[in-house]
Amino acid sequence: MIFDTTLQNRENDILINDIVGHKFSFFESIRMKGVGSKRMIIESVSPNMDELMNKVSDINYANIELRKNGIIVHINQGLKTYSWVIPYHSLHTYQSNGYSIHADGKFVRFADNKLLKENKAFLVKMMYLRTENQEKYNFQLH
Repeated sequence: MIFDTTLQNRENDILINDIVGHKFSFFESIRMKGVGSKRMIIESVSPNMDELMNKVSDINYANIELRKNGIIVHINQGLKTYSWVIPYHSLHTYQSNGYSIHADGKFVRFADNKLLKENKAFLVKMMYLRTENQEKYNFQLH
């Protein structure tokens, strides 16, 4: 689900918390050594997210925020900010010619450059939290 989070909206905050959980507390974020990525350059997006990209030849940036039950990809378009909310059970990532995040028929592909390499430890932490979250709900059928 994509929200316009340029201005704070209480209804959007409630919906986001329902989908991906509340923010980590201050002490939890210190213990985790941060819950937000540095900004990364967006190389391409799925056609259904194209309206979120800058129309001019500006560089598009995004960063990722970890939540208890998912992630939020914050996409900057000029002065506007859009937040793509992804629960862990919908999150899929691929690493080839950059790094891409897929969920619910949408994707964002980040450019393979210095900024992506700086976020490598963060992306590993994100995948660890995803795996940990999925193990909580691991059902075995006999």
